[in-house]
Amino acid sequence: MRFGLSEEQTLLEDSVNRFLRDHVALDRVRTYADGDSDDDIWQGLTELGIPALLVPEAQGGVELSPLDAAVVAESLGYHVAPGPFLGSAVMAPTALASAGDHDEELSALAAGEFRIGIAFGESIGRRIEAQVTAAGGRISGSSLFAFDADADAYLVADSNHHLYLVRAAATGLERAVLTTVDRTRRTVELTYNNVEAELVSDDTSVYEATLDIGRVMLAADTLGAAQAMIDQAVAYAKQREQFNRPIASFQAVKHMCAEMTASLEPCRAMVWFAAHALADLPDEARVTACHTKAHLAEVGKFVAKTATEVHGGMGFTDLLGLHYWFKRCGSNRQWLGAPELVREEAAQLQGLA
Repeated sequence: MRFGLSEEQTLLEDSVNRFLRDHVALDRVRTYADGDSDDDIWQGLTELGIPALLVPEAQGGVELSPLDAAVVAESLGYHVAPGPFLGSAVMAPTALASAGDHDEELSALAAGEFRIGIAFGESIGRRIEAQVTAAGGRISGSSLFAFDADADAYLVADSNHHLYLVRAAATGLERAVLTTVDRTRRTVELTYNNVEAELVSDDTSVYEATLDIGRVMLAADTLGAAQAMIDQAVAYAKQREQFNRPIASFQAVKHMCAEMTASLEPCRAMVWFAAHALADLPDEARVTACHTKAHLAEVGKFVAKTATEVHGGMGFTDLLGLHYWFKRCGSNRQWLGAPELVREEAAQLQGLA
C-alpha cells in the first residue's frame, strides 16, 4: 500500500502553490501586515474552489476530505498567506454540515461570499473569571483571540462546548482588533453583551470534531511554514560566504540544516495520517489530532529558531522577512491549545491522566 497524496491532491497542491507564488509574494504579505485587506487573496482562492473544499455538494461545495484541506493548509503556511481559511473553509463548514439545517450559510461559504470566524478560546483554556454563557438564545461574556477580524459572523463555543453562530452586526457585540506577533492573520477580542445567538449544536461531539480538524490544519500550516524556513536557510547558506567559502560548506551549518530536515520530514506523514483519521478512523481521530498539534508545535519552534540562527544577524531583519514565518509558527503553537494543554487532553483520552 502506498501512503501518499493522490494525483488529484498533488494537482490541488500545485494549483494553490502556483496562485500563492504569483499573487501572494512577501511584498503582498507586508502590505497586509501594514493594514491592507486580504479580499483579493481570498477571492483568488475562491476561484480555485478552496472555500468549498469541505462543504457538501448539496450546498454547492465539492465535499472533499480533511486530507485535501491539510494539503491546502500546508501551502498557505509555506507562503504565510493571509486569509480566513481556518474558519471559513475548515472549522465553520465542519460544524455547520454536522449540525444540519444551515444550507444558506454553507452555500455562501462555498461561494466565498460569507466569512465565519472562530471564537473557541474560552472553551479550551478559560481565563480566570472569564467565560461565555448562554441563556434564552443570547450569550454574554467574552472570547479572546477570535480568528478573522473581518468575519461576517463568528462560530462561538461557550463554556459547555455548545456552538453558536453570532452575526458580526448583532446588537451588543463589541469587536476589538488585537495586536499580536503574527501579522499575517488578524485576531479580535469579542465581548458579548446579551447578544442574540443562533444555536448551531449542543452536541459535544460536533464541538470536538470542529476543534480536532482545526488543530490538524494548524499543524499542517506549521509544517508548511517550517519547510519554507528550511528552504530559505539552505538557499542562504549556499550563497553566503565567509573566509571565501559558502557557509554551507561548514560542518556546523550542515548539521543544523540536516537536523532541521530530519526533525520535520516525519511530520509530513504524521499530518497526513491525522487528517486521514478525521474522516476514516474516528476512534483514533481525537488523540491523533492532539499528538499532531503538540508535536508540530515543538518541531516548528525548533526549526524556526535554527533557521534564524543559520541566517545569523540577517535572520532578524525585515529585509529578509523570515520573522513572518517565525511568528506564524509561534502563533500556531498557541492557538486552539498550547502543546502542554493538548498533551494533557491526549493523556486523558488514553486513560493516562
